Parts: sequence; structure tokens; C-alpha cells
Amino acid sequence: MIDEFSIFVISDSIGDTAEQVARAAAEQYKGSDYEIKKYPYVETKTKIDDICSNIGDHSNTIVVYTIVNEEISTYLKNHCEKKGIIYIDIMEPCLEKFSGFIGQEPARESGVIRKLDEDYFKRVEAVEFAVKYDDGKDPRGILKADIVLIGVSRSSKTPLSMYLAHKNYKVVNIPLVKDSKVPDQIHEVPKRKIVGLTIDPEDLIEIRRERIKIMGLDSSVDYVSIEKIMDELTYAEKIMKQIGCPVIDMTKKAVEEAASMIIDIINDLN
Repeated sequence: MIDEFSIFVISDSIGDTAEQVARAAAEQYKGSDYEIKKYPYVETKTKIDDICSNIGDHSNTIVVYTIVNEEISTYLKNHCEKKGIIYIDIMEPCLEKFSGFIGQEPARESGVIRKLDEDYFKRVEAVEFAVKYDDGKDPRGILKADIVLIGVSRSSKTPLSMYLAHKNYKVVNIPLVKDSKVPDQIHEVPKRKIVGLTIDPEDLIEIRRERIKIMGLDSSVDYVSIEKIMDELTYAEKIMKQIGCPVIDMTKKAVEEAASMIIDIINDLN
């Protein structure tokens, strides 16, 4: 019986899965003490060599690993067999079963979970950014944004900002209000980042009427007068022409469709 032993956890990602499995197994043997040495992000043969050179008593060491790259995994396996080190490949039996079940070979791409986690946190950051800089709250966000949306009130700036945020874009939206100064930062960013939004005046009236109804306001307010709206749209068009940015007509257009157009515009111009 072995009283003390070492577990070398080796992974091409964080290594949490291999560590948890190894620890769960080791805890079943109450008469033995163990230590875990974890080596994450192992993606080269050189790293394998360095790790294995740190293994002292081969008879008191077990290697547990999760490496999906077949070449690196095989290299580690061969190294352990050559040195007489006990090893457990956690991924390979799972991949074999999944391949047989799905009828497809695995991509063998390392760090997939890590990439998914990074994508998730990037999305959360983008959503928080969109909320913080919504409706021109802080024009300093313009300089940090991936996309800057400009347009009159109720031209779908906020819904588009949130939708694009879920696509990992940091978006600022700036309302264009007649007789109000356009933020200086608008002229400090590349115009390729700026997209103008326009809309048919009759449609805009209906959208605004629904808005003030929800807010419990008087429907006769200037906010929904055709003269006011025409002035706003004319002013917004003038600003967009001065900037030289592309303009999307939001009339009867779904947010998803407009967002796709904006992404294409940004990607084409980058």
C-alpha cells in the first residue's frame, strides 16, 4: 500500500476538470496522503518535457490529464509509458464514446470551455457598457465604443445597442436633438464607427404616441407633432451628412435585421 503519493494534473486548458476528478478519486482512499500539482495551458511538447522532468519517484506518482490535441496527448502518453509512470487520460474515453454516438470525429480544439467563458464575460461587459452609456448619458463613452449610433428619439437606438451588446459589441447611442450641441467626441472617433438611424416621420409619430401613452402623458405634447418631428429629422440628416456616416432607415425594420446591417457595415469598413 502507498502511504503518500503525488498527482500531476496536466491540461491544455485551466485543468479544473482533471483536478476535480483526480481529487474525487483520491479521497476514496483514506489511508493515503496525496498532493496535487497542477499544470494548466500545456500545449507544447517542450512543456511536457519540463513537467515530466519534475517528477521524482515514478512509483509514487500518477499523471491525470485532459489534453484534446492528439499529438500532444500521445506524446505525454508515450513519455509516461517510457518512464513507467501511471497515467489516466480523462478525455479520450469520452471523445471515443461521443464520436461513436454522434458519428463525427472531434475537432480536437484545446481551451474550448475557456473560450466560451471569455466570450460570456465579454458579452456581460458589452451589456454593462451599453447601459452605462445609453442615450448620451456620458459622451466620454464614445471614445471607448466599437459602434456609435446616432439618431432622433425613438429611432431604435437603445434596442439596437442592447442587441449588438449581446453580440459582444460595445455600443454608445447619442440622441440628436435640435438646438442641442453634438458631443465633441463624435468628431474625435473614426466615422467608420458611426452609424446614423433615420425613420419615416409618420411611423415615428405612431411610435412616440405609444410611448407617451405608456408614460401617461398628454398626446398633444410637442413631442408628437409632425412639424417638430420633421424639424428633428431634417436636423439629424444634416448632422449625419456632416459626419459622413452610413445611414440606416429603420422604418418597418426589425432590430435583428438592422443589427445585421450595422455589423456588416462595421466589418466591411474595418
